Amino acid sequence: MKNHFNQAIVFSFVILIIAGFSGSKFYKGEMLKRSGNNSVLSLSQEKKLESEPDINSVVNSSNQFAFDLYSNLKGKEGNIFFSPYSLSTAMAMTYEGARGQTAEEIRQVFHYSEDIEILRRGYAETINQINKQDKKYELHTANALWAQKSYPFLPEYFKTVEKYYGGKVTNIDFVRDTENSRLTINKWVEEQTRNRIKDLIPQGVITSLTRLVLTNAIYFKGNWETQFPKGNTKEADFKVSADKKVRVPMMFIGGRKFNYTENEALQLLELPYAGNELSMLVLLPRNELSEVEPYLKPDKIQDLMKDMRQEEVDVYLPRFKFETKYLMGGEKGILGRMGMPTAFSEMRADFSGMTGKPDLYITEVVHQAFVEVNEEGTEAAAATGIIMGAKAVLMKKVFRADHPFIFLIQENRTGAILFFGRVMEPAK
Repeated sequence: MKNHFNQAIVFSFVILIIAGFSGSKFYKGEMLKRSGNNSVLSLSQEKKLESEPDINSVVNSSNQFAFDLYSNLKGKEGNIFFSPYSLSTAMAMTYEGARGQTAEEIRQVFHYSEDIEILRRGYAETINQINKQDKKYELHTANALWAQKSYPFLPEYFKTVEKYYGGKVTNIDFVRDTENSRLTINKWVEEQTRNRIKDLIPQGVITSLTRLVLTNAIYFKGNWETQFPKGNTKEADFKVSADKKVRVPMMFIGGRKFNYTENEALQLLELPYAGNELSMLVLLPRNELSEVEPYLKPDKIQDLMKDMRQEEVDVYLPRFKFETKYLMGGEKGILGRMGMPTAFSEMRADFSGMTGKPDLYITEVVHQAFVEVNEEGTEAAAATGIIMGAKAVLMKKVFRADHPFIFLIQENRTGAILFFGRVMEPAK
């Protein structure tokens, strides 16, 4: 039976890009070793092993965070697009330096394992899988830390981040060269994302009080396993809402078999990329987008995927391209509302694992993403910047009466002024 995967009767749809990491074999030695290309990490010893529990822990936590974040963003108008991997990875490097309530709140929001060794091995193995060579698509990720020069960071913290996350530290001068520091970081992000993520950190986010910026970048470009013929693309209606339609370039491919399933609420289609190691899942509601949202949970998605079968499907999918940017910091910002306000509190944040004392807090989390879907395939990029600032030093109060002043002597219980005076020349 031929199925029609058409947008003509729907208002919107949800896409997920997934990678098949689970069950892969990896090399392990002294976790990570930087290769010639800063965006690629390789393992130092050629010894294969299975490491499903560690990598699955990272994948599951990142996926759960993805659905949690979408739930917090869905009330906003317009398109939504972000990389849960990029956000989770940048925050994992930050979490390595968190302590006490600060650490526990971060762990719960991002669903990290309580076992720090599982977290570390999981990220090391995930990064190596993403950055593996000899693949039919382009996919790479990179981490970097930008630290105020001469600031007393703990060497152990930097060593841990580089060993397990590949985050090499670059010393920079936020205090005296604030703007050039921002431009340097943004340039690195542009290079890692093929210029798709520009000006990640806006002016004013980095200040002379910034002491550390943690960055992650991820870039993907892949062709469809079965491409949409360009000649099939035609202008068609897209129903933005019940009373609004827009004309869009609608791609079409017919008579091909895809993994597909449907129920009373939605249709689910899998579009594989060349190499069949990555694919896009498209969740298309029968009517309203709200019909899909109850299924946006890891276990629900897995249940749907178990029901998928190869079927002949006529696929209509709009060609689209857009960017998004999210400022997520602050105790009442997106991440604060999700359950980690302490990290943004100048009074309460504890990142003593970075410096040995609780003198830093997160001043902002910036996330920016780009996606383009066309007849050939998909290009996507994202970057995250976590900005750490120094807590304001409480100035010692000094009362130095070295100029004329007024004084009085009172009876404390009643407040009665017994004597009143002015001093102009104490020595006279």
